[in-house]
Amino acid sequence: MNPNNYSVTRSSAITKAVVVLGVIVLLVLIAAPYWAGRADMRLMGELFLYLALASLWNLMAGYAGLVSVGQQAYVGFGGYMLFALTMFGGLHPIAAIVVAGLLGALIAMPVALLIFRLRGAYFAIGTWVIAEVFRLSFAQVSSLGGGSGSSLPVGIVRSLADSRSGREHLSYWLALASAVIVIAAVYFFLRTRNGLALSAIRDNELAAGSLGIDIWRTKFIVYVVTAALTAMIGALIFLQKLRISPDAAFSVNDWTAFVIFIVVIGGIGTLEGPIIGTLLFFALRETLADQGTTYLMILGAVAIVIMLKAPNGIWGLIKYRFNLELFPLSYRVKINNSSEKD
Repeated sequence: MNPNNYSVTRSSAITKAVVVLGVIVLLVLIAAPYWAGRADMRLMGELFLYLALASLWNLMAGYAGLVSVGQQAYVGFGGYMLFALTMFGGLHPIAAIVVAGLLGALIAMPVALLIFRLRGAYFAIGTWVIAEVFRLSFAQVSSLGGGSGSSLPVGIVRSLADSRSGREHLSYWLALASAVIVIAAVYFFLRTRNGLALSAIRDNELAAGSLGIDIWRTKFIVYVVTAALTAMIGALIFLQKLRISPDAAFSVNDWTAFVIFIVVIGGIGTLEGPIIGTLLFFALRETLADQGTTYLMILGAVAIVIMLKAPNGIWGLIKYRFNLELFPLSYRVKINNSSEKD
């Protein structure tokens, strides 16, 4: 084939249309405080935070193969750092969120050196043990409320905005910004050289190592970056809640189990999967919230059915059947007649 008859590209007509639609949706969401009620904004804010957590867990597990059941360690750590930095360090809450992320990265480094000695199920158990160590440690800090927890002082809350509506609007915009920044960060990271190495590790770790890819270093970078961003999300979560306790901050159910559910049903190892999974999770939760324990049973049944019928998740099934990709990561060969082939 004549090289002039084709070109290699990542974009397509669909991805270009998705960019335009995404910008429109983002503008509508930014304007939500002017058309949505308080309850709707709280719900959407929570959805954005879960989407950010799910995208980060998907980066670790879906691409780096680091299946963690202890990400609540960094959610809780970020929340407690927010309280400590604002109450004792005098930092503004937004500045404290950034610093909490930096501290999350610092503490993740020695943790990674320890748990990276473990493999498979032992790694997953190790991450949960680390999270429990964090929970028990912060439960002993009496200045932060010990086991019963602590509330954010009124003066710190009012530093965000003078009015209640102003604080709610700011909290909503911060949650939306966190989701957008995390998704964008994951997307652009996957388009870098490290991201390409990560995709190779996901597809075949043995082959990636034989090609000279430093597997340990790549996974270490992913783990530390994920920990930093998760800590920032955790700080934002408890800035909205205004109260923190060890059990709430390090809840495996709230910050890991639900996140894993979201990623698995949406499609692990894809950028689109966490978005689909988050929307479905919140739709099920809002529909079945009044059903008590039946709600959790239905979630479990949904997860089992999807894993049996679509092992790669809902988006994995869509992508396989329609060769569709909303985030242009794969390379495509574009031929003169405008037909495309992966």
